[in-house]
Amino acid sequence: MDQKPHIAVVPSPGMGHLIPLVEFAKQLVLHHEFVLTFIVTSTGSELLKAQKSALDNLPPSINLIFLPPVSFEDLSKDTSIQAKLTLTITRSLSLISEVIRSLVSTSRLVALVTDHFGTDAFDVAVEFNVPPYLFFKSSPLQLAFLLFNLPTMDLNISCEYRDMPTQVLDIPGFGVLVHVSDLPDPVQNRKSDAYKWFLHNTKRFVIAEGILINSFVDFGVRLIDALQEEGTGFVERTKGQGLVVSSWAPQIEILGHSSTGGFVTHCGWNSILESVVHGVPLIAWPLFAEQKLNAVMLSEDQKVALRPKANENGLIGRNEIAKVVKDLLRSEEGMRIRERMNGLKEAAAKALSKGGSSTKTLSDLVLKWKNHKI
Repeated sequence: MDQKPHIAVVPSPGMGHLIPLVEFAKQLVLHHEFVLTFIVTSTGSELLKAQKSALDNLPPSINLIFLPPVSFEDLSKDTSIQAKLTLTITRSLSLISEVIRSLVSTSRLVALVTDHFGTDAFDVAVEFNVPPYLFFKSSPLQLAFLLFNLPTMDLNISCEYRDMPTQVLDIPGFGVLVHVSDLPDPVQNRKSDAYKWFLHNTKRFVIAEGILINSFVDFGVRLIDALQEEGTGFVERTKGQGLVVSSWAPQIEILGHSSTGGFVTHCGWNSILESVVHGVPLIAWPLFAEQKLNAVMLSEDQKVALRPKANENGLIGRNEIAKVVKDLLRSEEGMRIRERMNGLKEAAAKALSKGGSSTKTLSDLVLKWKNHKI
């Protein structure tokens, strides 16, 4: 049996979910002499192909096991993305169990790490007496809302949350009040499968040995560009002025380039961290999930982003987009935003430095795992 501490990682499908855990794994392998095995689930062959491409050239101590794609042919068309991500793990549990059984018998398996869409894999960890850990890839603000606010709201409020948009919440650890209208969209409809998923996973968090928050390494994230769709004419109209990337772009390299003066972001947590690490000020344009919460944090609490305003139809028009871009790059407010973002960049560098808070947190966790008794 290999005596090096070994960790099994079960990421939920999607590149934005996989890459943070890969970067976390690299830290453990390159600096702490761990061995890791990724048990990669998938919803289809195309996604599996993209995942394999992103996992090329990993250190030899990171092993990869790709499970067969899961079928959703039996589900209704309106099944939520959150439900599908969770079901991908759930429907792969028997295969995950086989892999864990093999790892337990051939290695010193000290932990199973999954994300908040994969908490059903905790049951496999418990079955084999392996400590389960939750790697939370969204913001600590979202975690605080799920752990402290949502359960209380579910018990004390009888109406739909979307019917009380001006109601404000005091989320622990957050500097400003949050309107209910800025909560994740699935939370607004309490009858939906997505809402039930939120409550289910919040309750499952208590099974984890610990919650690892994605807040200290710059990660990659998928760029979804709806403007490239056929018939829009956008690509032709912007030739010579801009560049449309059809799938993936080296976002970290782009944000680190000296000519990048700002970033229009959907407010995914990965993108926010990458922007902070490189000191790039933001235009916050949230799309779904917890991104509206992140936009509030960026624009109202930390004040490192401008947030465009929607018109009476709920749409953000071209004039508003042009205004916030000009304000970010040229106005006095934009200069103040840049200064505050540079302050966060310095704080991030300090946290990542030797002896910094993030480095120390990881080192403390590593010590716990290395001392774990099988």
